[in-house]
Amino acid sequence: MFILIALVLAVGLGVALKKLRDYRRAIRSLVLSADAKEPFLHEDEPASLGVDWDQLCARTNELITENNRLNQLRFGQLMQLEATLGSLQEAVLIVDANNYILLANRALQAIFPRAQNILKQRLELVLHSRDFLAYVDAVRASRAEPQHEIEFVDGTQSTWIEMTGALIPPLDGAKGSWALFVLHDITKQKKLEGVRKDFVANVSHELRTPLSIIKGYIETLVDGHRDMPIADRERFLLTIQRHTDRLNSLLEDLLTLSRLESIYPGLRRESTSLASLITGLVDDYHARPAAAGHQLAFSIDPAVGNLLLDPLKITQVFENLVDNALKYTPKGTHIDLSARLREHAVEVCVRDNGPGIPAEDLPHIFERFYRVDKGRSREKGGTGLGLSIVKHIVQLHGGRVWVESALGQGTAFYLSLPLRAKD
Repeated sequence: MFILIALVLAVGLGVALKKLRDYRRAIRSLVLSADAKEPFLHEDEPASLGVDWDQLCARTNELITENNRLNQLRFGQLMQLEATLGSLQEAVLIVDANNYILLANRALQAIFPRAQNILKQRLELVLHSRDFLAYVDAVRASRAEPQHEIEFVDGTQSTWIEMTGALIPPLDGAKGSWALFVLHDITKQKKLEGVRKDFVANVSHELRTPLSIIKGYIETLVDGHRDMPIADRERFLLTIQRHTDRLNSLLEDLLTLSRLESIYPGLRRESTSLASLITGLVDDYHARPAAAGHQLAFSIDPAVGNLLLDPLKITQVFENLVDNALKYTPKGTHIDLSARLREHAVEVCVRDNGPGIPAEDLPHIFERFYRVDKGRSREKGGTGLGLSIVKHIVQLHGGRVWVESALGQGTAFYLSLPLRAKD
């Protein structure tokens, strides 16, 4: 009797354990189905757990199928958005309610080269800008400006962005709105604006100085010319003449720069012998009083033939470089002009053995109104535009210009002119 009871209990326990294993297996499958793309219940799954379990499985599979459909719909809508926005020149960024990046087109990666593979990352980890994150919050609170400028600083690099933001409904039906941002790179405009402001300030300063001097001397002459000694009167008039000439030189250089930077700079190319052009220039300087006490020499590679260039403008380049060497080097200085044939260009050098230029000034030497020694430059009558004119003329010919110098070791200005004119 006891043996029979034990046998029945053993059979019952075995059936219960099998049921328990089946339930555990089914529950594990149900848990894993959260990320499933296919119905989790197949023919080899336990199907003898009761009607309720079968209904639960059927409902779960319906939910999996619906979830897959919605994910495909969302993915398709994002792909359509990306295809539509990908070709735009403006950068487009879409983030969800938790600031996870859902879409970033190619233009955004062009502005921020480090922003690669940023989908599904948090915005704070990609664009490190407190101002930008504050603007995102303002957009979500519906109090953002229609257009907002933000500076992104990355080390020594600065990028200015003009952006617009708006809330859009989520494509996945989730709670909370998505935010769409359109970013426009205005870094070049900002730099040009800075250049314009500096230019206006510099021109105003350069004009104000001689005008103030002329005005002061003229007022003195008007008030006291009857009782003024003739020697003082002549000195005043010569000072007025000198500063009037300076004003005229400044205006002429400004007009020259304006023409060179215009759409039609008036470049008249013709086949020109560089040797004849520079030889004539050096001979002309030998006869000028400004060159007295300096030693000018010229050498040219015999292989250098005719070049297609504008002889008047190239002459202006050499005159500016030689004038600089004459103004800012002491008497007895050697000034050597040389021309050598390179692979695809002719390299011309104007070298002196004068005092040289400090290293910190070299990167700015071709900027408008930049002077190494401001007081001395004005005293010598320089406008601060000569080297800018040199750079523009050489670049119009498809060439480039640069300078090498060290204090106490002289200065060498190089310009490279292509053997053939670029279309």
